[in-house]
Amino acid sequence: MTSVNATTPAALDTVRLELGARSYDILVGDGVLADAGERIAAVTRGRAPIVVTDANVAPLHLDTLNAAMLEAGIAPQPAIVLPAGEKTKDFAHFQQLMDDVLGRGIERSTVLLALGGGVIGDITGFAAASALRGIDFIQVPTTLLSQVDSSVGGKTGINSRHGKNLIGAFHQPRLVIADTATLDTLPRREVLAGYAEVVKYGLIRQPDFFAWLEQNGRRVVDGDSDARRHAVTVSCRAKADIVGVDERESGDRALLNLGHTFGHALEAATGFGQTLLHGEGVAIGMVLAFDLSVRLGLCPAEDARRARAHLADVGLPVRPADIPGVAWDVDGLVRSMAKDKKVQDGRITFILADRIGNAFTRRDVDAAAVRAVLEEAVQPA
Repeated sequence: MTSVNATTPAALDTVRLELGARSYDILVGDGVLADAGERIAAVTRGRAPIVVTDANVAPLHLDTLNAAMLEAGIAPQPAIVLPAGEKTKDFAHFQQLMDDVLGRGIERSTVLLALGGGVIGDITGFAAASALRGIDFIQVPTTLLSQVDSSVGGKTGINSRHGKNLIGAFHQPRLVIADTATLDTLPRREVLAGYAEVVKYGLIRQPDFFAWLEQNGRRVVDGDSDARRHAVTVSCRAKADIVGVDERESGDRALLNLGHTFGHALEAATGFGQTLLHGEGVAIGMVLAFDLSVRLGLCPAEDARRARAHLADVGLPVRPADIPGVAWDVDGLVRSMAKDKKVQDGRITFILADRIGNAFTRRDVDAAAVRAVLEEAVQPA
């Protein structure tokens, strides 16, 4: 299980993800990056980590990170700067990153540090899992989505033409530093995309948190620092609790995929680009999962309505038809879902719910019901 310790002067929350000898801290706070040098030094044994970032994040946050390391007696080395965007999570950029990392003459004591959103965290983590058969890495997530989801739990990887995140490894970070002040530099659309993952935790296990979000979600999205810190901390605690007992997704960790089976298919149909961000796909996917639960007679329609209404209220899309300029192919979406990582014995694993706060997995879902939900959702309102 996890423990949370809040220290008032620094407004810092520390969530511990318990995995025996591989346990690590998740630091959450406004401005925590500027004070993180000693924590980084403890993981890197005082050596400079190889920082991997992207062209958008580097001019915003790299100087703060380097200053923190200098204050702790670490002389930073030049960062590896990759192009920004989901298309960077491919074989070509992974090979480029590995060549750059190996070209530094690394040892098994070398540490990588991912400074950026989910793309940078995923590709850097996979590089750390692969280099010399496994070296340490640190996650410094700078988007809401990566702070509450992808930076915690050790899933790393890249995409292929066959689907999203199909190539990768479980490789836990040594430390996660989630500075909520970095969220102030994000476009609103990126904040909203991350907020979908926050809502997910309320929908799968925490009805009280979902109710809090119904009252305070706009504060989170609009930049209230206390609301953001609370939302990130609760989300990280929820994920850490699940990962601590099911690291490799053999049981309850699969619940964290609520909305993702639908969402990944929608992303694939739009080319994993700016037409549909990952969090937007998850938002639509969660609504579809609740709609499917209602159609199967598992969930009250009112709970599906609440989920849809809250996501729409903060400004997220809730139907494929909400995405302009896309001609949706239901057959293509179903084929894409059949390639999902959670498919077992040819059956798609769906995350469904019988109410807000009680999600579960099902592998015996009627294909006609899935198709009916998609056919309805792609029709213009």
